[in-house]
Amino acid sequence: MIQPPRPQLQLTEQQKRILWHLRSAGPTPRVKLAQTMGANGATMTRVTQQLAALGLVEDQESAGSAGRGRPMVPLAIVGKGGWAVGATLHPGWLEIAVVDFAGTPLLHDSVPCHETDPRLFARTLDDRLRVLAGQHGFMRGKFLGLGVAVAGYALAGDPNRRKMVDWLAPWNDVPLDHILGDMLGMPVWIENDGTAAALAEYYQPQILGRHRSVLVFFLGHGVGAGLIAERDIFPGEHGNAGEVGRLFPGHGPRPSGIDLMRTLREAGVAIASLSDLDGLMETHATLIWAWVDRVARQLELAMLSGIVWLDPGAVVISGALPAPILQGLADRLNQINAGRDDSYLAAKPQIYASTLGSAAVVIGAALAPIHAVTAEQSLP
Repeated sequence: MIQPPRPQLQLTEQQKRILWHLRSAGPTPRVKLAQTMGANGATMTRVTQQLAALGLVEDQESAGSAGRGRPMVPLAIVGKGGWAVGATLHPGWLEIAVVDFAGTPLLHDSVPCHETDPRLFARTLDDRLRVLAGQHGFMRGKFLGLGVAVAGYALAGDPNRRKMVDWLAPWNDVPLDHILGDMLGMPVWIENDGTAAALAEYYQPQILGRHRSVLVFFLGHGVGAGLIAERDIFPGEHGNAGEVGRLFPGHGPRPSGIDLMRTLREAGVAIASLSDLDGLMETHATLIWAWVDRVARQLELAMLSGIVWLDPGAVVISGALPAPILQGLADRLNQINAGRDDSYLAAKPQIYASTLGSAAVVIGAALAPIHAVTAEQSLP
C-alpha cells in the first residue's frame, strides 16, 4: 500500500524547543530565549532566522523596540506559518475544524454525512474541504496534515487499527491512516476522541502556559479520557491510556450524555439529542443536578487514581454537555479533591471546566499534526 505523504515541515530539536517555549510562554526576546535554552546569542540568532525564513516566527513590534540588534523585540509564533485540519464523524454528520500554526481555530464546520465506509467518508471530507477553501481561503502557508478523531480503542498496539462503536463497523481493524491518506493524498493522524479532546484542552492558554501534565475527562455520548504527560500525548503501551469507559459498564449508570438523556426520559422528559439539554436546564434543574451529584461520585475514583499516578498540574472536565453541567462537575470534584485528605500537604491539581465543550474533539484532531511536527521528542 502507498504510504501517505509526510509533512512538508521538518524541524530540528533545537527549532522545536524554541517553538515550544514561544507557544507555552508567549512572545519572548531572543536574549531571554538564549538564556532559557542555554545557547549563545549567535546560535539563537541563526536558529530564529531559520524559523523566520520558514514563516513560523516573526518579531512582534512594539513602541520603542527599534535599536541596534533590537535585542528586546519579542519573537512570536506566526499563525499563517501553517495550518491543519481536524475531522470527526458523528451519526449523520461530519464535523470539521481548521487551525493555524499558532493553534488558533480558523473555522468550525459541520455537514450532513451518512457514509460509514472510511473511503466514502474521505471523499465527503475532501469535497467539503474544497468548498471551505474556496469560501474562506485558508489554504495559505504549509499544510501540516489531517487529524481524525474516532470513538474506538487501538488493537494490537496500533493506533491506526481500532475497534469502533457499532455504527462504524466498516472502520474496524483496518489501516485507517493508509486508507484515508491514500484517498486524500495527505498525512493522517488517527486519535481516540478522548485523547484529541485532551490535546485541545492542553493547548488552551490557561493550561499550556502553566502546566506540563493534564488529565482530561470527556463526557459525550459515552465517557472517555486523555492524558498529556510532560507536554506530550501519553498513549500507553497499547495505545489505550485513558479508556476510562471500561470502569463504567454500559448495562449500568454511566457518567455520560446518553445516561443523562436516559435519566430524563425515564422521568417523562422528551429529549432527542444532547443539544436539547440547554433548554432543560431551568425546567428540570432538580433532576439534572441530582444526576450531576451522582456522576461526580462516579468520577471520583477515576479522577483520584489519575491524580496519584500521573500527578497532573490540572484536571479538565470536558464534553458535549452544557457549560453549567461541566462547571458543576468541576466544582464538586474540586471539593472532593480538596477534602480527601486534609493532612496531605503536597500541591494538588486545580480542576477546570472546559470552555471548548463538544468542539474539543475536532479542534484536538486538528492540533494533532501541529503537535506531532513541533513537539519535542525529549524534554529536559
